[in-house]
Amino acid sequence: MKTQARFTAIAALPLLAAAPLAPAQAQAPKVDPVAVVHVVGHYDNAVGTSDAASHGAIHADLLANRPVMRTGELLEFVPGMIVTQHSGDGKANQYFLRGFNLDHGTDFATHVDGMPVNMRTHAHGQGYSDMNFLIPELVRRIDYGKGGYFAADGDFSSAGSARFRLADKLAQGTAAVTIGGNDYRRALLADSFGLGGGTLLYGLEAVRNNGPWEVPERTRKYSATLRYSAGTAGDGYSVTAMAYSNRWTATDQIPLRAVESGQLGRYGSLDASDGGDTSRHSLSYAMRKRFGERLFEADAYVLRSSLDLFSNFTYLLADPDRGDQFQQSERRGVAGASASVSWPGKAGGVELRHKAGVQLRYDRLSPVGLYNTARRERTGVVREDRVKEGSAGFHYENVAQWLPTLRSVAGLRYDTYRFNVDSGIEGNSGKARDGVFSPKLSLILGPWNKTEYFVNFGKGFHSNDARGATQTRLPDGGSSRPVTPLAPTRGMELGVRTEIVPGLQSSLSLWRLKLSSELVFIGDAGETEASRASRRSGIEWNNHYMAAPWLLFDLDLALSRARYSEHDPAGDRVPGSLSKVLSFGATVNGNGPWYGAVNLRHFGPRPLVEDNSVRSAPTTLASARIGYKITPRTRLTLDVFNLFNRQASDIDYYYPSRLRGEAAEGVGDRHFHPVEPRSLRLTLTHNF
Repeated sequence: MKTQARFTAIAALPLLAAAPLAPAQAQAPKVDPVAVVHVVGHYDNAVGTSDAASHGAIHADLLANRPVMRTGELLEFVPGMIVTQHSGDGKANQYFLRGFNLDHGTDFATHVDGMPVNMRTHAHGQGYSDMNFLIPELVRRIDYGKGGYFAADGDFSSAGSARFRLADKLAQGTAAVTIGGNDYRRALLADSFGLGGGTLLYGLEAVRNNGPWEVPERTRKYSATLRYSAGTAGDGYSVTAMAYSNRWTATDQIPLRAVESGQLGRYGSLDASDGGDTSRHSLSYAMRKRFGERLFEADAYVLRSSLDLFSNFTYLLADPDRGDQFQQSERRGVAGASASVSWPGKAGGVELRHKAGVQLRYDRLSPVGLYNTARRERTGVVREDRVKEGSAGFHYENVAQWLPTLRSVAGLRYDTYRFNVDSGIEGNSGKARDGVFSPKLSLILGPWNKTEYFVNFGKGFHSNDARGATQTRLPDGGSSRPVTPLAPTRGMELGVRTEIVPGLQSSLSLWRLKLSSELVFIGDAGETEASRASRRSGIEWNNHYMAAPWLLFDLDLALSRARYSEHDPAGDRVPGSLSKVLSFGATVNGNGPWYGAVNLRHFGPRPLVEDNSVRSAPTTLASARIGYKITPRTRLTLDVFNLFNRQASDIDYYYPSRLRGEAAEGVGDRHFHPVEPRSLRLTLTHNF
């Protein structure tokens, strides 16, 4: 039961009723001593498992024990992360972490088996990270980190990163059917078997959902994964093909005044034609090969994706006759590769480990556009561009074991970007390039009395939209200056991790992060907005406790403070920045045929404007699961979301909009997307 306790992991929302992996798959793979220096244990946040107190891993056992409502909420297993939605289930989620409103992924990097998920120069938002293509039951492990303290971390990783590892083999096949309120339906089929000296794994998923909205969502989601692997974790390879498509009707955020006046229901919509469709197809290759004491690792991938997104956030403000709906559209091709080599060394009696690598990526968008529409029919072109964006990142990292209780991790990274924009707006076509050095340093002391200490420092960056790097004219005809292509960041952290109390694993982190600029391309407006420099700081406390062999508790608290560091009469608050996150979870398992979980997640109010005069309300939600093992191979699981049927917001914004009959200049108001009311989902799972 000690191993099971180590799988309690970070509190968040629960996961779909997944088939547990085989014990060998559920645990972390055996670590190649050439690849890393520190000892890797079986639990995600145990002493000796990472080089920062805020780094760790989540394993399949935890993912199988707690339900999530949407696939993107897998990232809520990262302590301190909040995942919400302000549109339909086909759109990327909204992410919050460390005082950031990360929008759809900016400053948080996500990878799946070495393949990046974040999309740069995206039609809707820079760093757009849509996780809906994943099948949760095929995820073996999530390695997470907060802060860009290590040389392998590049673009979008200043606030943190998550690397999803897919299973090579399942312990047994799984067939599952889920039914729920609001016409929710899900079917899953997954299995693996030996083939030609390796293992072939497949997974198929289909989801339909109308949601609680007055305009049914009509989600139609299909995902497929086919993976062939051979060899071992230290000397083997895998080839993975993934396909995903989704279409939906969206109920976006709505104005509070319309609900309070009775003009609109809480789950109503002001434009029934909002929504979209998207697709993603990828082929990736990963390998590890040992040459004596050296370890060579390589990844390569190609993918094609598309998005057509129709939104109307201001209703009748710009066009009182046809409405303000617009379409964000893109057709994208991506190719990339990475390679690294690790080897041991020794200097002056000090044991060393070296790692050097390169990361390459090329994006081609043809086209990426913003259009005025009415009921999904185009009425005008705001802008349409064709973009080629390439990057190369080079990194080196050295680990030195100075004493049995002292090691250092020093690294240096250099990234270079090239942008080529062919714009439909005169004066916005052109080429640009930029480069940035990012030094990193970490010190790890201990352990003493089952306690270790960390000092971490790192410089990083996020790339900005390529269209902003060459832009001289706004879509409305106004003038503009090109923005800095790469915006540097600088962060540091002090941390401690302990297991001094029997059964309890606890970590504490104090962190600080500075951004030279929060420049982003505003996809909703079709222009680049250069915001001021900012600074953030905070404290995080994570706890995982096994009270009994069958009872596990998690408690995580994160407090943060975000401010603009340059004075402006408008104020110094960063709109949307999250200051407080609290999550609690209890899991019961292994005590007879019954099992279950209860989870609570709270995120506090946020400033919606710079002077803090308008704030969002806090949101507190609870979820629960109860399950029964009918036979050793068949089980029935009931998940309840929004257990207490709270009326709260998933997201809040403040901006002007216009309803019919209102003044031409519109009305400034809080716009919100409500959380879904209490809903139940019943899953029947059979293993074969």
